Amino acid sequence: MAVTALSVADICAAAKRASRVLATLDSRTKNAALEAIAGALIARTADILEANAHDLEAAEASGLAQHLVDRLTLDEGRVDAIAAQVRDIAALQDVVGEVIGGHRLANGLDVRKVRVPLGVVAVVYEARPNVTIDAAALCLKSGNAIVLRGSSMAAHSNAALAGIAVETAESAGLPAGAISLVAGGGHQELAELATQTGVVDLIIPRGGEGLKAALKNVATIPVIYAASGNCHVYVDATADLDAAEAIILNAKVQKPSVCNAAEKLLVHAGVAEAFLPRALAALADAGVTLRGDARARASAGLAPIGEATEADWDTEFLALELAVGVVDSVQEAIDHINAHGSGHSEAIVTHDTDAARAFELGVDAACVYVNASTRFTDGAEYGMGAEIGNSTQKLHARGPIGMRELCTFKYLVEGSGQIRR
Repeated sequence: MAVTALSVADICAAAKRASRVLATLDSRTKNAALEAIAGALIARTADILEANAHDLEAAEASGLAQHLVDRLTLDEGRVDAIAAQVRDIAALQDVVGEVIGGHRLANGLDVRKVRVPLGVVAVVYEARPNVTIDAAALCLKSGNAIVLRGSSMAAHSNAALAGIAVETAESAGLPAGAISLVAGGGHQELAELATQTGVVDLIIPRGGEGLKAALKNVATIPVIYAASGNCHVYVDATADLDAAEAIILNAKVQKPSVCNAAEKLLVHAGVAEAFLPRALAALADAGVTLRGDARARASAGLAPIGEATEADWDTEFLALELAVGVVDSVQEAIDHINAHGSGHSEAIVTHDTDAARAFELGVDAACVYVNASTRFTDGAEYGMGAEIGNSTQKLHARGPIGMRELCTFKYLVEGSGQIRR
């Protein structure tokens, strides 16, 4: 396995060679390799958990933040889930070769727009060892070679997972260099990876703002940023309050350390006094620390709530913290979200179809929900098998980054001797 015993340039060159083979592989070969990887992960769970234990010991010694420890932690159930996602990806219809569109010109030329792999995809990520396998599986199924660079906090876990994937993939007939892991070279290594112009076709950072800033300063290859999630749930005047309470509890509490968790609750003034005391009490009982604007605090009843600062509205807490505000209309909610949100996932709870439509059209975000939790923003939940991250950009890919987002297209034009006059 390539683990920076070779230079980054050598690893990327090997990935480029592999990508040319991967682009031509049939679905059966790719699926067999993925099934073999899933089986190997289950068979070697003990090895994976032993490696992860070393990372968790180091995390505890360094005082790593709890939400990052949660992302880092593997157990038997999580390994099973990673393997299951690989099998889900194998079961998906192959997107390579998919005809996106086509037509016959007046001169008789047949034009088809066909989906093809990007080539070499680099994924740079922090804390989450599951990304090692999710990203590798998505890239292999979409005909791409992948260069992985995880963080030092998950070094042992990533090495174990990548090692299993590389060994198994090559045994199943995939080319050497299809999966590679670079590790240990610090910022210089990241800069070298991000400047492999003409070799690496795309780099995707999945991590905090520091990682994204580091890449923005050096990258010369295309970048899709898997963005942070300052997500909102807005409870409209006509909302079913039972449904609204269930949605905000799920969006905030189920897994607060992830980017699709709700960080803000906005409530229409017409239902604030009826909704906030019960919802905030339920959130507080679930361990959520609440901070609100003046009207939210006035409508909170006996629920414990502090004063929200200006900074709170722009903060992705990634913890059991929630900022709460009261607004006078759906348009005010839309304006607030567009001013403070990160463009990730936003939800409205309403029975008013006009309000729902205004929210869908007016909110500038990758994923917009009506009467559903923001926690559904996930490649697996969307039927993509898994995702590499969630893009809030507007060019090439937006929302969960799955197989189709790891492809580009080419035009195939067939004729019978036509020449242009």
